[in-house]
Order: sequence, then C-alpha cells, then structure tokens
Amino acid sequence: MNHEYEKARLAALESLDILDTPPSEQLDALTKKVQEEFSAKTCLVSLVAEDRQWFKSRQCMDATETPRNISFCTYAIAEEEYLIVPDAKADKVFANNPLVTGKPYIRAYAGAILRNKDGYELGTLCLLFDEPRDFTETEIVSLENYARTAEIIIFSEH
Repeated sequence: MNHEYEKARLAALESLDILDTPPSEQLDALTKKVQEEFSAKTCLVSLVAEDRQWFKSRQCMDATETPRNISFCTYAIAEEEYLIVPDAKADKVFANNPLVTGKPYIRAYAGAILRNKDGYELGTLCLLFDEPRDFTETEIVSLENYARTAEIIIFSEH
C-alpha cells in the first residue's frame, strides 16, 4: 500500500472511533457462530491500526491486540478480498512468524477483508486453526458473507 493510501485508510478507521471500545454483543454472537461453523480454534474481528491489530471481537483469544508487524491481517488487507493460508509452517511468508512459532501457534488462517463504505480496508473477520486446513470455495464465500454482516454491525454501532 502506498503511503498516501495508508494515511487515508488509517483516517477512515480512526473516524469510526471504534478502537479500544467495549465488546459488541452482536459481533461477539457473529464470531461465536462463525467459529463454531468452521470448527476454528479462534475467530476474530481484527482492525488494523498504525502499529497494532486490535480485536473488536474475539473468541478463544486472551490477547486484545498484537503488534501489526507480525499480524496475518496486515497481509490480508493487502489482498483483493481475502487471505487463505492452509499451512502457515509451510508458507515462506509466515513460517517464522512469532504467532506461528509461539502462542497462539497458528497453523491455518482464513481472513475476509472488512471495508468501509469508501472501500478502505479496515481489518478482517478471520479464523485461526491449530492444524493445517484447506478451504473450499463454498467456505470462502460463506466467510465473505459473514464479513459483510460484520461490516453492517460495525457501521450500525459506530
């Protein structure tokens, strides 16, 4: 992402006034449903700020944020629609990532991008798994549909 675009993306995120706000019952219900449907270890609504990714909703994750420079979601928001990593240990980008080699020991990742009405990538609805996992086209479409629902909830609350 170029510097000007990133400045505008961060301004769009900051304009929501959502960072460090209390959990959302609606988003928590959604992430719980998605976690169960995909049998994921963890499901998150992750927002990518300047130096961190912050979790607006999290299932089975104690941390409320992680440094941006090690976040999978930073890579996801650079994609067109989503990022799928079937086996992080076998992926040259992520194999040595501290989130793979240490807690939470991510082995597979699926993240669908969350955007505002102007198209800026604010973060992801993402799933973490502790075993390698492939994703079908149907599952990817389902995750993207859940991401659209997460966007509706975020924008109705902020």
